[in-house]
Amino acid sequence: MSTDNTFGFPSTAKQVLKGVELAGKTIIVTGGASGIGLETTRALVEAGATVTIAARRPEEAQTVADNIASERHSGSVRVRKLDVADLSSVRSFVENWDEKLDGLVNNAGVMAIPELQRTPEGREMQFATNYLGHFALAIGLRAHLAKANGARVVSVASVGSLFAPIFWDDPDFRFIPYDPLLAYGQSKTACILMSIGITRKWATDGITSNALNPGAIATNLQKHTGGLRTPEHLRKTTEQGAATTVLLTASPIVEGVSRKYFDDCQEAPVAVERGNTSLKGVAQYAIDEENALRLWDMATGMLGVKA
Repeated sequence: MSTDNTFGFPSTAKQVLKGVELAGKTIIVTGGASGIGLETTRALVEAGATVTIAARRPEEAQTVADNIASERHSGSVRVRKLDVADLSSVRSFVENWDEKLDGLVNNAGVMAIPELQRTPEGREMQFATNYLGHFALAIGLRAHLAKANGARVVSVASVGSLFAPIFWDDPDFRFIPYDPLLAYGQSKTACILMSIGITRKWATDGITSNALNPGAIATNLQKHTGGLRTPEHLRKTTEQGAATTVLLTASPIVEGVSRKYFDDCQEAPVAVERGNTSLKGVAQYAIDEENALRLWDMATGMLGVKA
């Protein structure tokens, strides 16, 4: 299960999937109608997959899907409504899914919401959107993933995970003063830990799971931060930003690989501390198995489910 490959920072999603045949594969991409989600969808469809865009605004997503379809790729694309921050929407999506699932790409997300917002269940919005809703989605789709005998669950995380661990006693900022980047960091750490939990819990179903940092890409994600501030030479295009996602979702290079965190299409090193000028690697707390199992128990308790 080697992760060695020749791809890196400049690689695009199309380059990563060149020669890969995905006919017969069914994949869900949350937030797959904009930003790196759009390029993830396009590359997977071009390689022959049937991709479902799970979108909060399905009418807008359908326009995107129609544009991709007009490009006459070998695969196909469709749209279903899903708001990952709304657990009733997640339940509805799961209840209406009735086919095997080869890949689930947890791509939708929000970043640095300026003021504290909560869901109807009382969860902090970034934690709910980036992590908890996707966790609920994965749990609900487990049986369909198991049917694929080799399904992959991929979570788009971020170097933001280097800003914060899980605040075990106060994940919803009821006592800790709310900070947009701390909340974002916690949610992305949770995404990484989810892949470790899935690997530990669902290995007998043949399901693998990994997380990734897509890089610095100018998208709507930075609408609360005044835009992307990363130096130009360290930025990626959306096509480059989707490369690591499609590598983990569909490339034979990483078949069987699980519980890893990737950056620039390569397994990321463990960081001993957050750098002052650069953000590289993954924190030990984000890949710790005990943390992953603790989060699993905490999240299933929040959802009121067993998994």
